[in-house]
Amino acid sequence: MERPGDLATAIAVAAETMVAVLESAAARHQVPPTQLRVLMLISGRSETNVNRLAELLDVGPSSASRLCDRLEATGLLRRVADPRDRREVRLVLTAAAQTLLRELAERRQRAVQVVLDRMPPRTQHDVLAALLAFGRAATQTVPEQQSDPAVQTA
Repeated sequence: MERPGDLATAIAVAAETMVAVLESAAARHQVPPTQLRVLMLISGRSETNVNRLAELLDVGPSSASRLCDRLEATGLLRRVADPRDRREVRLVLTAAAQTLLRELAERRQRAVQVVLDRMPPRTQHDVLAALLAFGRAATQTVPEQQSDPAVQTA
């Protein structure tokens, strides 16, 4: 039987392999990974401003602003006044950025499909079930008293 540390190590290695497959699909783009991440963050959050982006990236506002400057210079991002509060500036993806993200998602899906096609259907199903369960467990909130092993009782 595998020890918990061995299982965690095996999963970490598998996750690194999956990330490598996804990154190989992104390697064809001329946009650096950090800038792609910014575009993906903004695409899922229509109300994003530079300060919120800085929080999401865990960087200072000036660093986030410089990233936005570079994306704006390449035609992938626009800064627009918020119609509800003209003092607020929102970050908006351009059509080129939306196309880029759509193409990237398609390439990533194809890259994952190539790997899945090498696996038996039952194993594909097991991978999906395990990833869904992992996702649920990762987002599950644990009451504080249960998260501290010293507080738990037998």
